[in-house]
Amino acid sequence: MLSKRQELVLKLIVEEYVKTADPIGSKLLSESLNVSSATIRNEMAELEELGYLEKTHASSGRVPSDKGYHYYIEKLLADNDNYSASFNVIDELFSNKDIKRDEAIKQAMNLLSQLTNYTTIALGPNAYGSRVKKIELVPLYENISVLLLITNQGHVESKQITIPENTDVEEMKRVIEIFNDILFDCPIAKVSEKLHYEINEHRIKEILIYNSTIIETFLDAFTKFTQSKYYLSGQSKMLYQPEFNDVTRLRELLTFFEKNDIFKLVEDTTKTGITVKIGKENAISAMRDCTVITVPYGFGDSESGTIAVVGPTRMEYQKVIPLIKYLAKHMSKLYKE
Repeated sequence: MLSKRQELVLKLIVEEYVKTADPIGSKLLSESLNVSSATIRNEMAELEELGYLEKTHASSGRVPSDKGYHYYIEKLLADNDNYSASFNVIDELFSNKDIKRDEAIKQAMNLLSQLTNYTTIALGPNAYGSRVKKIELVPLYENISVLLLITNQGHVESKQITIPENTDVEEMKRVIEIFNDILFDCPIAKVSEKLHYEINEHRIKEILIYNSTIIETFLDAFTKFTQSKYYLSGQSKMLYQPEFNDVTRLRELLTFFEKNDIFKLVEDTTKTGITVKIGKENAISAMRDCTVITVPYGFGDSESGTIAVVGPTRMEYQKVIPLIKYLAKHMSKLYKE
């Protein structure tokens, strides 16, 4: 357990380093705390020994370690009412009742990126917890139909598909009947797996002989039903952080973004509470100088998504955490209305 003065020293170092990106020396702290530089140096040395601070090679100053940031977030970060103006902007966005859900999420991510100056991600709720109730195929025009999947919770997923040429209408009806038979009450997440299994069994194998293209069309559509929607904003903002002045680090980060690997950061997050992964806690090497803060939104186990803010480890935690939590509450309301 740190002493009160050590906590104060750590808090000041974190907040000053967030502002300047420069290692913090004892002189600045001694002036702020009105104690001698020697006393501050002793406290900083002990904090370094305990793993809360790190010493840079180019300076005698210290910077927070990943452990130091976590202590700051968990023990020293107080509730902050300085961002009520930002809360009002969020309120204004969600007060528009005419805006569609997807557009609201997209605009929310853009707004969060503007307010924090970091990269923001939203993983839209998927239907993983839902079960198949009924499957329908609605013709639109020649060779184009809409595949509808109705869940046990009354949600309707739709996917426009192209019907192979010269496909017999009666054969298509038969396929839908068989799908309804074998997929009824099947979890959405298991649909693709179930179909692949059934291809080698029972009646689907029989259909496959006549038209494998039909089966592939449906498999592709069902796979897309279970894929989540992603929203990304402000990816270029990371490039202006001092941490990425190094060309090698910048190239690695750009490659990471270009491959869309950034979405993997939010796919396996917890469904309850806020999660903060700092520096080396992120398994991906391109993110070793970054922090990823995630918060779930939605309602119940069946329909929940995730919001994330990605920035340098030198992140404005006292600003970002209240904003992302407040935004998550608003986004949850989108799924209750």
